[in-house]
Amino acid sequence: MSKKEQNEQNIEDQQVEQPVAEETQVEETPETEVSIEDKLNEDLAKEKDKFMRLFAEFENYKRRTSKERVELFKTASEDVMKSMLPVLDDFDRAYAEISKSDAEDLLKGVELIRQKLKSTLQQKGLSEIEVTAGDAFNADDHEAVTQIPAPSEDLKGKIIDVIEKGYKLGDKIIRFPKVVIGQ
Repeated sequence: MSKKEQNEQNIEDQQVEQPVAEETQVEETPETEVSIEDKLNEDLAKEKDKFMRLFAEFENYKRRTSKERVELFKTASEDVMKSMLPVLDDFDRAYAEISKSDAEDLLKGVELIRQKLKSTLQQKGLSEIEVTAGDAFNADDHEAVTQIPAPSEDLKGKIIDVIEKGYKLGDKIIRFPKVVIGQ
């Protein structure tokens, strides 16, 4: 073989090898592109999940703080209401005593002030817990001051007398009614 023939043979061999090499590169490129695309999609999904969790956590935080703020405003007046309850009790006692006398003008004056105080406190969320003699005693709703022998068999374990009225501020009991129960 001459040099010329060898060169031609080498050129043909190189041409045959190059397309094979190019095909191999072409085949690897789509696989790597797919894996890169999958990796990017996976990263995007992770970041999206992270963002959604962070967003949900922030929404929960906003909801919780607004609920706490509303609860704080509702119960902020609790101390003031608790301090006003003895005044309300005194008005009730004064009204009961004055109603026994013949002083009608005094009774009307005390009644007006008592009603105004009660209505003002009710507007702020205060409500009286209704308890009457003969109701069943419940330790969760009443505070037993003492027990006395029941005047009749049907009053055993029931409320005989109400010593002090109970009050709620909204749904929260701020003072339990103090009662006497029968044994």
